[in-house]
Amino acid sequence: MSFNLNGPLEAYVWIWLPDETEPVVAGRLTKDGGRLFFTYGASYRNRQNAIPIYEPELPLRAGTIEPLNGLPMANCIRDGSPDAWGRRVIINRLTGKRSPTDDPPNISELAFLLQSGSDRIGALDFQVSATNYKPRLAAEASLDDLLTAAERVEKGLPLTPALDSALNHGTSIGGARPKALINDGDKKFIAKFSSSSDLYSVVKAEFIAMRLAAHCGLNTAPVSLTQAANKDVLLIERFDRTKTDNGWTRRAMVSALTMLELDEMMARYASYEDLAEIIRHRFSDPKGTLKELYGRICFNILCGNTDDHARNHAGFWDGKMLSLTPAYDICPQGRTGNEATQAMLIKDEARFSTLATCVAAAPDYHLSEKEGASIIEQQIIIIADQWADTCIEAELSPTDKSLFAGRQFLNAYCLEGLGDQHKALKDIFTQARATIMA
Repeated sequence: MSFNLNGPLEAYVWIWLPDETEPVVAGRLTKDGGRLFFTYGASYRNRQNAIPIYEPELPLRAGTIEPLNGLPMANCIRDGSPDAWGRRVIINRLTGKRSPTDDPPNISELAFLLQSGSDRIGALDFQVSATNYKPRLAAEASLDDLLTAAERVEKGLPLTPALDSALNHGTSIGGARPKALINDGDKKFIAKFSSSSDLYSVVKAEFIAMRLAAHCGLNTAPVSLTQAANKDVLLIERFDRTKTDNGWTRRAMVSALTMLELDEMMARYASYEDLAEIIRHRFSDPKGTLKELYGRICFNILCGNTDDHARNHAGFWDGKMLSLTPAYDICPQGRTGNEATQAMLIKDEARFSTLATCVAAAPDYHLSEKEGASIIEQQIIIIADQWADTCIEAELSPTDKSLFAGRQFLNAYCLEGLGDQHKALKDIFTQARATIMA
């Protein structure tokens, strides 16, 4: 089966400026071969409150701007494009029933930008017009309906127009798992659904990890659990939206992949060391941010989240400086053995999911090795102390509890490489692991 949707040659980028509730057109994306070039509109550049979409990628200046480093498109634009799940939903709509064995349809990046929902993460949207903004809005649908729609997409089955419209609302948010966007009065949520391919309760594992991270003092997006069609649904409160008397404001965001000037093909080179260097020079609170990021790295290892790739870290952008967003997508990954590696390099070329790697990296975050070890010890103690209550809160089954404890959470491999000088840390870890496995 072949599908060609290379028709769009340009799209207009609209932006919500800081504290504004209505978007303005910022400029135009133009397709040139396999690449997208950007040009700011003169009217936007002349605005008193105009900000660059992101620097150094798209500085606020006249003329056509080519993507950095030979990239196919500016990464700050790519941050607003749908990832794996959103693309599946769009492909489902454009192709109808589609077998997993079919050839992938030929859909351009411009088409994905224009076909995805308007309530995307961050402060951008993409339109065919430079003068008339028409948001792609969701049809009303219950969580049960959205879950049913997600299941049909997973099976390659077509959707009804109403379900297609409702599920399309969430096509512009990242990640590979089934999800949708939910509005609830003064708050907006991302709803993550169970997948038909799940071998355990992935949704509850993420809930537990996010709650434990918050108990450890990390700045995390608030989460809650609910059910739809007798299946678990994780609700993550959006931190890029604020309800005001005049409407919703949107906060501009860029991923760490964008900050590192890498794309998906180069993501394996993403390094926490390089991110720490950017934080030191371009973030509004470098000292506090470095400590927060260090804590997140350590917690990811302790909870078995090896999917800490550079799109799962992000910063708010105010036009001049960056600030770290709350943590999100802290999701323990399936694990059959002990040895594991993180998605991003931690120290030099090392990415091993060990506490020894974290301790060695502490100076990169303006911490001594002793201070780094102390942060890890506190996290371990809190995980053990809060484990039972958090599992009860999640209504975790005994089977999943025994699966998570000691395997995803506090896996013994964490201790690999720790020397005798860290005997206290090893003893605390061993005791905590025994506690959650009891």
